[in-house]
Amino acid sequence: MSELKSRYQILIVDDDKNIAKLIEDTLKAEKKYDFTSVTNGEACLKYIAEQMPDLILLDIQMPGIDGIETLRRIKELDPRIPVIMISGLDSLEKAVQSMKLGAYDYIAKPFKDKNRLAVTIRNALMTRDLQNEIKELKQKYEFENIIGKSGAMKEVFKSMEKAINSKISVLILGESGTGKELVARAIHYNDKVRANKPFVAVNCSALPETLLESELFGHEKGAFTGAMSRRIGKFEQANGGTIFLDEIGLMSPATQAKVLRVLEDKKFERVGGNELIEVDVRVISATNANLEEAIKKNEFREDLYYRLNKYPIKLPPLRDRKEDIPLLAAHFIRKYVEQEEKEIEGISPEALELLMAYNWPGNVRELENAIERAVVLANTKEIMSKDLPAAVRSIGERKIYESDETLASWIERLEEQALRQALLENEGNISKTAKKLGIGRATIYRKAKKYGLPIN
Repeated sequence: MSELKSRYQILIVDDDKNIAKLIEDTLKAEKKYDFTSVTNGEACLKYIAEQMPDLILLDIQMPGIDGIETLRRIKELDPRIPVIMISGLDSLEKAVQSMKLGAYDYIAKPFKDKNRLAVTIRNALMTRDLQNEIKELKQKYEFENIIGKSGAMKEVFKSMEKAINSKISVLILGESGTGKELVARAIHYNDKVRANKPFVAVNCSALPETLLESELFGHEKGAFTGAMSRRIGKFEQANGGTIFLDEIGLMSPATQAKVLRVLEDKKFERVGGNELIEVDVRVISATNANLEEAIKKNEFREDLYYRLNKYPIKLPPLRDRKEDIPLLAAHFIRKYVEQEEKEIEGISPEALELLMAYNWPGNVRELENAIERAVVLANTKEIMSKDLPAAVRSIGERKIYESDETLASWIERLEEQALRQALLENEGNISKTAKKLGIGRATIYRKAKKYGLPIN
């Protein structure tokens, strides 16, 4: 859930100045509200035409334009701004009329329960923040913000379009770093039914087997050692929306069985509980593993596979859509130039040629890491070949040792190449890579972060 902003601007509209002071005194303990007071509807509309407050407390009985008409005009200007109606007349008719016009709530004066006013304002602001966040996420995950003009990506877009407003389970297939979660989010935030409901992502490879079931389904107090209170799981949190299960192939058989039950019955029990929880959740899953091979080895349930794989979307690796690299590079340059506040206008032809020649085993994620690093290192108006990672530069530098290269940089370049190749061969698995290279897991984490390499 979004955290509230540090400070909020509240506009009080009431012809009784004593009411405005009473409200400010009631809420001063909150220490995060700034107040402005006006005495009529005309002044309210003039104020919000110049600067939009975060919330409005609006009296109904006022001279000139009354509160109901003022509310109507506010909602024409911005329907998302929360308006709490206040009135000395405890009128059910006025309350109903206000709510139909989009008021967040209706509170009668005098305020018998001052705590109710504080709680109502807090909830209204939280609702507003969540609506703004959802709007930002929708804009972020519109299809035009998933970069690609290649034939392979056009096929992906077609598949996504068909999946958007369906309840069907989607399985996103692709190598690590191809953007599986980005596609899942885009499907959710373009879904007219579920877009305003939660999107909850779970990386099944990031949690030990013993904790994953509790993470997904929650647990009751005392269910196991350390379970000090009831916990709501991700399926419950996603009710009405979408749950994204990444690296689904790494689930234990017990957890697979429970996920299958949710897909079939839309019901489950928390760990240690016997209450049946019913949910309406769309499941989008993803994997970079071959689930059909896992089924043959009895490592993945065949019935769960068919439930999840009703609508597969295959994401191409970056090496199969190289015509998208200039677009992606430009996108990431803009992103990190703004973030780092640097004056970089583009990328040199030589550097772009290296990007196009490199095979990108880490896919789009690796490209993004490379561009971010280049933006930080660049000291010219363009990103140059020297700003790119050693592995990318090595495509155009096939010599083992360059005459202008120090021994330390040469060793570092070879180390990065060896680590990149080992991670690729072991599909980003830290334990296997550490064993292959004969170094510790902590060293793998540290050096992968140093070189911007993708790990699982």
